[in-house]
Amino acid sequence: MIELYLSKVTENSESEQAGKLYARVSYKQTLSVTDMARHMAEHNTAFSEGLITGILIDFVRCVREQVLNGNTVKIDNLAIFKATVEANALDTLYDAEQDKVAQATIGTLKDGDKTGPAVKTLKLLAQSTGEFTRDELKKDAKLGWTDKAKAEIAAAKGDNAGSTDSGNNGTTGGGSNGGGGTNTGGDNGGGNTGGDNNGGGGDQTGDGSDQ
Repeated sequence: MIELYLSKVTENSESEQAGKLYARVSYKQTLSVTDMARHMAEHNTAFSEGLITGILIDFVRCVREQVLNGNTVKIDNLAIFKATVEANALDTLYDAEQDKVAQATIGTLKDGDKTGPAVKTLKLLAQSTGEFTRDELKKDAKLGWTDKAKAEIAAAKGDNAGSTDSGNNGTTGGGSNGGGGTNTGGDNGGGNTGGDNNGGGGDQTGDGSDQ
């Protein structure tokens, strides 16, 4: 189950959302490759935890290698990985005054430069696919409130019992877990993994890769 807590926009904020409450995901823990290997080994597999760990580590290295080779790596029912760039705004391909041409390098343009490094920075784009797309996740997701959120709801309701279960059976009120912005130019149109949870406004960024 995905547990939610409530985040309130500061009352004195100049935003139109001032004073509004938004649901956010309460993450329980971060699982490493070793943790996932241990979890997989416990599923009655014939492979040991150590063997699975080695395979996963090699797999991650190979994904990075292929991404840096300019390839798109699609892991079915998980994500599509590819490199993307944040570009500098070049005025021209060739500056005759400084005898400079546009360069396929990473860097920053100096004041007055009309051309130079074409790329400001390079980053990984991870786009959900298959069973990890928003539509598919919504089918299986079960949402509930954290104990603190239950107490806050009970207090708002005036329930002296101390807690009211407002969401252990399916989806709950207080906004939706939106899954992040939509990537254009990728396959399957899913949102970014590890992306923003938009409960009607405001962003909650996860621990995922830079997107």
